[in-house]
Amino acid sequence: MLRTSRLLATRMFPAHGYSRATVACRRLQFAQYSHAARTTEGRPRLQDTSHDNLSSWLQRSGLLQRSPTLRNAGPALLYQNALRYEPGTAILSTGALIATSGKKTGRSPRDKRVVEEASTVNDVWWGPVNKKLSPESFSVNYERAVNYLNTRDRLYVFDGYAGWDPKYRIKVRVVCARAYHALFMNNMLIRPTQEELENFGEPDFTIFNAGQCAADPHVEGVGSGTSVAISFERKQMVILGTEYAGEMKKGVFTVMHYLMPRAGVLSLHSSCNEGPAGDVSLFFGLSGTGKTTLSADPSRLLIGDDEHVWTENGVFNIEGGCYAKTIDLSAEKEPEIFNAIRFGSVLENVIYNPRTHVADYSDGSITENTRCAYPIDFIPSAKVPCVGGKPQNIVLLTCDAFGVLPPVAKLTPAQAMYHFISGYTAKIAGTEEGVTEPEATFSACFGQPFLVWHPVKYAQMLARKMQENNVNVWLVNTGWNGGAYGAGKRISLKYSRAIIDAIHSGELQDAEYSTYGIFNLQIPTAVSNVPAKVLDPSRAWEGTTEEFNGTISKLAHLFLANFKKYADKATPEIIAAGPRL
Repeated sequence: MLRTSRLLATRMFPAHGYSRATVACRRLQFAQYSHAARTTEGRPRLQDTSHDNLSSWLQRSGLLQRSPTLRNAGPALLYQNALRYEPGTAILSTGALIATSGKKTGRSPRDKRVVEEASTVNDVWWGPVNKKLSPESFSVNYERAVNYLNTRDRLYVFDGYAGWDPKYRIKVRVVCARAYHALFMNNMLIRPTQEELENFGEPDFTIFNAGQCAADPHVEGVGSGTSVAISFERKQMVILGTEYAGEMKKGVFTVMHYLMPRAGVLSLHSSCNEGPAGDVSLFFGLSGTGKTTLSADPSRLLIGDDEHVWTENGVFNIEGGCYAKTIDLSAEKEPEIFNAIRFGSVLENVIYNPRTHVADYSDGSITENTRCAYPIDFIPSAKVPCVGGKPQNIVLLTCDAFGVLPPVAKLTPAQAMYHFISGYTAKIAGTEEGVTEPEATFSACFGQPFLVWHPVKYAQMLARKMQENNVNVWLVNTGWNGGAYGAGKRISLKYSRAIIDAIHSGELQDAEYSTYGIFNLQIPTAVSNVPAKVLDPSRAWEGTTEEFNGTISKLAHLFLANFKKYADKATPEIIAAGPRL
């Protein structure tokens, strides 16, 4: 029997990608466990939970519970286990937990897969974003993940909700082997009350995180040692070969990005806040464009920093926490985020002084994508429950690496749809594996990596919402000014904040505007606390006029070439709202 277990362990843990010692250790551990599991059937197994329905669910999922299973453990216990069992973990001087995510320090979009299933095959926008995986290959990944989790000395289960509106929320269960991952999802999902936990029942969706175990690249449709796969039919997500916690967060969003439009409401990759008068603003943008920073405004209530749904009644946050970038973080620039880094928060890949345990947020030697996950109520201005009324302002945030888009422009309805569908920005260093400096890119709906339906479906739903609610739409560039990346400078955060303040105060509603060149954008001639020169990129440009004209023409051509993918489903008005060469 033990020999059979060793043979199975050899298949489970092939030699590629690991040191010889690690392979031998994992094979032996798995073999011994498998043998023990077969020879101790019928004996009670240690489980740190009194919930019979969870025990039954774990068994049906193939999790044999030889190890203790800690359900919804509190931060103190998760700290204790992380410090004891997970190398590289420490406590920051402010009380936050510091963890390392291993080799992967950003998402792996090239390794994302969606299972091709009869019930959803005609809904999914197949292509580079949603690559197909067969049900058989998903089953192989699932068995590999469960078998790996069964070899761990302890397992963590976290049950929480996605969505603050009870009408639309879903129950999410996370099964993982790292205390760091459990604490992360404790912060990012909506934490149930004790009564809700006792009556949680069956989850609507489950994440099996076996990220410490590499995927088998020889499995059809996998192709590498990392796999992040979603099955809408099985209501499961399986993670292999990456310990980066952001994969779980964005996995939940991907599921909601499919389910909410199917239910007739619009899911959005956006942050959201509310003013003293109840006025709600949405901020669209990819990682690094300023969604989290600009929505954390002490003069306004924070509804959420990244993921929302717009219903017939207003908006609600999908998450229970925030996931902020911390590179170059300071108390002066971002006080609310800085002060949220305390006991209960979890920092990823942040360098700290080994003697004082004070963080060095300027050090990106591990990655530029250093992050902190914290419960939303760590922000003093957070609005809990995280729901709001119908939006009055929409801000499309972009990080222009060419340095030719204005810091702010007021958009017509047609321009709003054109720029929403285009989703121009730059990938910021460290956000994805292999990105070391900003790269110009187009990300449909300002969130292409997370789209499930075709972009036009989300755009059409947004257009209806904008028309019904007479929403003001603004394009705000938080990228470069005075020149392209490498020559110009990143637009000062204080200028971006001043622009957002002018939007909320109504100053920009009544401002004077001029038409800006090839892009035919309306840009204000003045904004309080922002130099007039900065507002017009052609004036701010420090190179020659010929260089500026060549650069803006290059970007315009990129816009036009990208939009050809959507032209067949766009109206003539939307097509005409693009650059004019």
